[in-house]
Amino acid sequence: MKDLKVIGSEEWCVFKELGVPAIKARVDSGAKTSSIQANNIKLFEREAQEWVKFGINPIQENRSISIKCEARVIDKRAVKSSSGISEDRYVIKTPITLGDEVFEIELTLANRNTMEYRMLLGREALNNRYIVNSAESYQIQNFTEKEIQKKYAHFYKEKTGLKIALLASNPSLYSNKRIMEAGIARGHEMVFLNVEHSYMKLDASSPEIRYRGGNILNEFDAIIPRIKPAVTFYGCALIRQFYNLGVYCLNTAEAITQSRDKLFASQLFAKNDIHIPITGFAKSPLDTKDLIKMVNGAPLIIKLLESTQGKGVVLAETNKAAESVINAFKSVQTNILVQEFIKEANGQDIRCFVVNGKVVASMQRQAEKGEFRANIHQGGKASVIKITAEEKKLAIKAAKVMNLAVAGVDIIRSNKGPLLLEVNSSPGLEGIENATGKDIANAIIMAIEKKLKFNI
Repeated sequence: MKDLKVIGSEEWCVFKELGVPAIKARVDSGAKTSSIQANNIKLFEREAQEWVKFGINPIQENRSISIKCEARVIDKRAVKSSSGISEDRYVIKTPITLGDEVFEIELTLANRNTMEYRMLLGREALNNRYIVNSAESYQIQNFTEKEIQKKYAHFYKEKTGLKIALLASNPSLYSNKRIMEAGIARGHEMVFLNVEHSYMKLDASSPEIRYRGGNILNEFDAIIPRIKPAVTFYGCALIRQFYNLGVYCLNTAEAITQSRDKLFASQLFAKNDIHIPITGFAKSPLDTKDLIKMVNGAPLIIKLLESTQGKGVVLAETNKAAESVINAFKSVQTNILVQEFIKEANGQDIRCFVVNGKVVASMQRQAEKGEFRANIHQGGKASVIKITAEEKKLAIKAAKVMNLAVAGVDIIRSNKGPLLLEVNSSPGLEGIENATGKDIANAIIMAIEKKLKFNI
């Protein structure tokens, strides 16, 4: 038996056949099979054999570098993740370079975007070759940050001339980071603008937008607004100012404002023959009993007009409880909507991500046990779902009625067919990208290019 080499708990691996010059792997002898991060997985046939196309983002927390790969499929296996969830994964075989050794290993293609490492090196690859020293790293080979930058330098596109600003509040938010990465990956100059650090000069001859002490922001080609509810008024004022300066705004101030007003949005949906759960709105406590009866009685949903991410949404299980909650809100001059409860949905809803009149991704959200809200922020679990033609048509029409180029459209399945719950003007990307493996941030940037007739 040959002497085994010592391998660390993390190592840099090279896959020449896949075109990956370096990817950091977690070495785990507890896992049987090795896996690598893969997205946009598509099967195809070559010489009567099953092959797969996929993309690899080899650098953690940086999807601006994407390597397109092809490999023959050798198997499809059910693999259980560390969280205990089983999923079917395609298996490929490819040579790996570790230091001065080259040998073939099997890799499962997995969505590892939320994991710390883009690759996991399992015990099948280690057998008869290495012994793991979990207290050390990079026992086989290491690359400096400068070396990694050099290896990936040719993957970065030169600046194209488009200057795009992301108008938001938190640069560390997953959705914001992804949009910035996607814009850079397509060769654009991306600038993050904090809504609350921006201010404007209103003047007929020389209007301006300024930032943090005087920098003038008049030279953007496009603005991507991701305005949190707390700054809707101020954020929309800034968007209008950008629009007046001739800057393309992906979602307009008017569209965002009306999407945030649940009552007005519900009236627009009803006017345009879009079916929603029966909804009631009243001012006087004297009308509470009839309001409850009007939406088919308890159980029913009570929503604050400005609720988001499932906050400010209450389930009243009895008529008496509903009456108490409704009158309590009215007594403090808080506007609410009362809505019928769709029992047959079983705590599930569907989020459709619409970009420029197309549904680019869909996921199903399942509420936690004992919870009626399926929102990811309320503990809901996301999974891929194939929506019906009717649901797709509903999502596209709802975004169009709201005049939103980018929208998260929430739908619920009922005995009466699909019903529209809500249209979100700043939908999150994390849940749906991780559930579907689709690059939605890239679709958003491409929507701007198409609008501005910009060819790359």
